[in-house]
Amino acid sequence: MVYTSLTSLDNQDFRYDIKIAHLYGDLMNTYGDNGNVLMLKYVAEKLGARVQVDIVSLEDGFDKDSYDIVFFGGGQDYEQTIVARDLPAKKDALENFINENGVVLAICGGFQLLGKYYIEASGRRIEGLGIMGHYTLNQTNNRYIGDIKIHNDEFNETYYGFENHQGRTFLSDDEKPLGKVVYGNGNNQEDGCEGVHYKNVFGSYFHGPILSRNANLAYRLVTTALKNKYGSDIKLAAYEDILAQEIPEEYGDIKSKAEFE
Repeated sequence: MVYTSLTSLDNQDFRYDIKIAHLYGDLMNTYGDNGNVLMLKYVAEKLGARVQVDIVSLEDGFDKDSYDIVFFGGGQDYEQTIVARDLPAKKDALENFINENGVVLAICGGFQLLGKYYIEASGRRIEGLGIMGHYTLNQTNNRYIGDIKIHNDEFNETYYGFENHQGRTFLSDDEKPLGKVVYGNGNNQEDGCEGVHYKNVFGSYFHGPILSRNANLAYRLVTTALKNKYGSDIKLAAYEDILAQEIPEEYGDIKSKAEFE
């Protein structure tokens, strides 16, 4: 049964509302990725939006019209296998949500499962939803682990993170990377790409979680969702006014590159 896991306190005069669907939040929540939900809530509240987070898990229906953002985190192979069996029942609704430019953040396993398939470390093939065209292969006796920095040319933004994944993901021709690798391994250590950007889907292997180190990306996700819901002419506080000063000094180059439409 879908249940609410987190809501904004009623001690603030909110102008807007944001509802987040946390897909399989009781199963796909490794490596601190639940922190992404907390960061989305934090940024949305800074922008004057009341937030409700619902866990949508096994045998739950996904109502695409009820949510403004979907978060799909990572998990171990065992949990991902269970989730993969349940996902087809949600495929049509998720596909419509994505094609209607709904905002999605997908990390690691969530990123993999939105694609065609992934190969486990054992060699077993797990079918993904196939909503997006990427696929993931395994590797033998190796993982990509360590700090990583990427740059997104489209937004002129830099993202920092920590990667820890065995899979090697390859994007399709209609997908863009979240960024080009400055240092680190990225999706596959071959093409210099990390993550994916497709419509308003943002996928990555960054753990830690990604949004706590990249407030500019969190701002982009939340503002995109608010503009989808309330119109592109909605008046929102600028990133520089509410978040730029909270970036640690060692990530200072993000400040000068945070320019949003």
